[in-house]
Amino acid sequence: MLSDAELIELLEDLESDRVERKQSLSSPDRIREAICAFANDLPNSGKPGVLFVGVKDTGHCAGLTVDDQLLLNLASMRNDGNILPFPIMTVQKRRLQGCDLAVVIVEPSESPPVRYNGRVWIRVGPRRATATGDEERRLAEKRRTHDVTFDRRGVPQATLDDLDLDLFVRSYLPSAIAPDVLAENHRSVEQQLAALHFLSRSGNPNVAALLVLGKDPITWVPGAYIQFVRFDGLELTDSIRHRVEITGPLPDLLRRLDEVLQAQISVATDVTTQPTEVRHPDYPLVALQQIARNAVMHRNYETSRAPIRIYWFHDRVEIHSPGGPFGQVTESTLGRPGITDYRNPLLAEAMKSLGYVQRFGLGFPLATRELRQNGNPDLQIDASASAVLITLRRRP
Repeated sequence: MLSDAELIELLEDLESDRVERKQSLSSPDRIREAICAFANDLPNSGKPGVLFVGVKDTGHCAGLTVDDQLLLNLASMRNDGNILPFPIMTVQKRRLQGCDLAVVIVEPSESPPVRYNGRVWIRVGPRRATATGDEERRLAEKRRTHDVTFDRRGVPQATLDDLDLDLFVRSYLPSAIAPDVLAENHRSVEQQLAALHFLSRSGNPNVAALLVLGKDPITWVPGAYIQFVRFDGLELTDSIRHRVEITGPLPDLLRRLDEVLQAQISVATDVTTQPTEVRHPDYPLVALQQIARNAVMHRNYETSRAPIRIYWFHDRVEIHSPGGPFGQVTESTLGRPGITDYRNPLLAEAMKSLGYVQRFGLGFPLATRELRQNGNPDLQIDASASAVLITLRRRP
């Protein structure tokens, strides 16, 4: 943590590649751009960037009321999925030279380039702008290779021939990169893959690339599929009504998953208590989607070869995810609003880019809300060190 003396020194200095001042939260886009730029640390200072909210450009106090809601709004910018990969940042209320300020301290990212809504923002001196192609390459070159998550690890035996490059160009790139940036892009496909963190330093596809764009992901990650079984009863020993294995690159897998879930939902019509008919699904589709996508995003791909299992019974749907809670999420806090962590951050980034995640950390709260509005019982969460089981109960 920076001391008051260090912060005052930065506050009194002219804006540089480490400092930016804002009078208020009236321009959240500019604040996100600043966070993104500090995380990229193009000058490679290795020091955190500091954003002071509540101070004028002159350094004088703007008289902003720094309350809990302001701090929460700033802190939520880390996890809302607009800045990817996730920045490492802290938000504090500090009183400096008689002025209450919100202080956002952003650490240099270990996995640049960092993007805000598909654009790479940088600072050089007081200048904040989108990175040029050369600046973006510099960021990619200084990316650290130690302590990478499993989805970032290169697969030495894999080559670009193992990726569906047409899918990448046609579907993924337009989702991940802002249209005007993409229109000006003259880089090769290999350079584009590297810029989006899909290649290792040696040029091989990493695990995330094979999961998101691989022609046959389970060749490289054996558990990367979903086993769906609908039973004609209440027990595993009952006869099977429908069975399917859902495989393929991430966009195809998630699309087929939605189709399978939607096809299984039954809808009842109620005309007894309302002047017009009211249709009640036995399960709200959104709740099923959120929990299933959460399993795809957070499961353990590294040490388990088991698939995600979705078992549909007469009275419930069970979604089994290999691997227990990760990071700051524990067996007792899983599902609580505001507590989240990422075992597979690059895969999470891909799901956000493809539109399957609106905001990180929203899955469980959204599923809970949809179930209650539909009249279903609340989620049942059972977690251990090796697996997570989420049970959705049918609407009575």
